[in-house]
Amino acid sequence: MARFGSPDHSAQLDRIERKLDMLLSNVGVGFSPSHAPAAGDHPRMAEVRAMVAANRKIDAIKIYREITGLGLKESKDAVDAM
Repeated sequence: MARFGSPDHSAQLDRIERKLDMLLSNVGVGFSPSHAPAAGDHPRMAEVRAMVAANRKIDAIKIYREITGLGLKESKDAVDAM
């Protein structure tokens, strides 16, 4: 098993997240951006929307992740929906 901070730590976390998503969907507790912590009132959401409008989606996703604490896929899906 990889130790925290090892090169394959990120891959291990991705596997855990996929397993958790599968488990949650199997018991009917799916997770989607609509279940995300409320980001709409956050002061930096205007910045995220401006970045989306300027086609700077990667920067928008990074900030959205900071605001909500969501994973990369969920944040990307939320930004793509904007």
